Amino acid sequence: MIRFVITLPLVVVTWVLLVKLVKDLKRANIDWTGVTTIIGFIALAFWLRHITGMG
Repeated sequence: MIRFVITLPLVVVTWVLLVKLVKDLKRANIDWTGVTTIIGFIALAFWLRHITGMG
């Protein structure tokens, strides 16, 4: 029961923040090319770490 009491508010707060973030992102003028490039480099770093075991 205590896990439920702790987990439920965390889920609700996370959901509210996610909805607010999506609303803000829809209204913002963002350079998506730069954002996707950064995400791509991070994904590449994790993939290379997984493949080589270094880093």
